[in-house]
Amino acid sequence: MRVPPQIQLIDNWPSSSCFVLCLFCFSAARFLTFFFFTNTYSTISRFGVFTSVIMASPQQIRTDITDLFGIKHPILLAGMNVAAGPKLAAAVTNAGGMGVLGGISYTPEMLREQIDEIKKHLNDKKAPFGVDLLLPQVGGNARKTNYDYTKGKLDELIDIIIESGAKLFVSAVGVPPKHVVEKLHKNGILYMNMIGHPKHVKKCLDLGVDIICAQGGEGGGHTGDTPTTVLIPTVAQLVKGHKSPLTGKPVQVVAAGGIWNGQLLASALMMGASGVWVGTRFVLSKEAGAPKAHKEAVRTSGFDDNIRTTIFTGRPMRVRANPYIVNWEEDRVSELKQCLAKGKIPHEVDLDKLMAGEVPSIADLKKIGLVAASTPDNAEVDVDDLLDSLMPHLMGKCAAVVNEEKSAKEIVDEFVNDAVAVIKRGNAQLVSLPKL
Repeated sequence: MRVPPQIQLIDNWPSSSCFVLCLFCFSAARFLTFFFFTNTYSTISRFGVFTSVIMASPQQIRTDITDLFGIKHPILLAGMNVAAGPKLAAAVTNAGGMGVLGGISYTPEMLREQIDEIKKHLNDKKAPFGVDLLLPQVGGNARKTNYDYTKGKLDELIDIIIESGAKLFVSAVGVPPKHVVEKLHKNGILYMNMIGHPKHVKKCLDLGVDIICAQGGEGGGHTGDTPTTVLIPTVAQLVKGHKSPLTGKPVQVVAAGGIWNGQLLASALMMGASGVWVGTRFVLSKEAGAPKAHKEAVRTSGFDDNIRTTIFTGRPMRVRANPYIVNWEEDRVSELKQCLAKGKIPHEVDLDKLMAGEVPSIADLKKIGLVAASTPDNAEVDVDDLLDSLMPHLMGKCAAVVNEEKSAKEIVDEFVNDAVAVIKRGNAQLVSLPKL
């Protein structure tokens, strides 16, 4: 497996000429370990209290994405609304990757709060981060369930992103208006668009996209059904010859969908991507904002425990399966189609009834999978529990193999170390042809 020219492995071990100097420094290093722990240094606050700051590990893989953002590792945090959150986004950036804030229906005030929060947790207040917004097409031939999540505030949100010093804007489930892209570029902000099918590439290129994040069907949340291993090399081929209007350099591809370890990072780089977009693996991180129930749903998920469903947004979205979702997809199919045809979101139809006080009987709740079949018919209905049951737990297919909670830094380092080992092992398998 020969490393593509745009990917460079970096050897951080000192050369032989530095060996004597390394020995000389060894004694001093032993002393400094009282204050400098592995990739951690201690600082004294203005109150004289020692605080520990996590530092990024040395760079081992250099790609166009690491160069674009000035980061050490080609790993981007997926914008997963509250499942990620600003604390996790900052932790990924602090670890040498790129943290991205993502949300649905952000108001300008909410976005400012999220950005203030990420900056509070950044070691370097000027370190790069991104913002991901859902911008579906509304009207025309778009899905009738689509609506404007920004509620007419897109331009104001973009102004906040520009003022914040963000380095990346990500558009999901649709593309931004042309004037937004031009405004972002005028202010030096890179524009990345999420796609789930090769047919979406041209529209992004026509708008002036700098980076395309191609997410295969294995990914969590809104996703298509094209497998990652088919989508990534196809998109990498389609963007060849196209240049970023902002940088003048080739349009980059970031791989997403089932990327949960270093093997997959290495594979993505070999398929033509220059970075990866990681979601589900980070849900089970110590800094993630995901509720305990969401983390547990990921940790306990099996290979057949998630499903793509349209009941929550009207667009295919991969989530942890449960009896309620399966009931919609198998027993309420006709009702599901009718809702979507009328522009109604199926899940919201049930939710509105509960919020209006129309609480079904236990027998009816059993039929639609909202209470266990073993629940006595005379049991008292807990509306709060029902509302919890209606909330989806987004996750990708890789949830089946994501079982251990670690810190964001541990996850990033594990990705990089394992990817380097895989790439080196692949290179060792190459046979040099004899020179003629």
